[in-house]
Amino acid sequence: QVQLVESGGGLVQAGGSLRLSCAASGLTFSHYAMAWFRQAPGKEREFVAAISWGGANTYSVDSVKGRFTISRDDAKDTAYLQMNSLKPEDTAVYYCAAGRLRSAQAMSVSKNAIDYWGKGTLVTVSS
Repeated sequence: QVQLVESGGGLVQAGGSLRLSCAASGLTFSHYAMAWFRQAPGKEREFVAAISWGGANTYSVDSVKGRFTISRDDAKDTAYLQMNSLKPEDTAVYYCAAGRLRSAQAMSVSKNAIDYWGKGTLVTVSS
């Protein structure tokens, strides 16, 4: 049974940092592109960042470029999202996603590229 378990969310002041983790099990992690999505209250789920299987390429939405960094450790079957200079508008539930043999950009284009979802972790940024 495949599981993606997010952790690292919490309450932080604007300008602060958090690192989210996504621990995967039940799949060959190195064969999967990994991505982070987020869903703010009353809004649709949106793409944040992705990293290709193998880790050679990353892709992120313009609103987080220069602030968020996605990475992966295939030895630990874990993906990360380092979030710096957080803003109140970053407040959302953050979801981890996995897509088999996908490119980073493919993970941003269509949710059909996603094979598995985590259950999410809440990030709240206070002003």
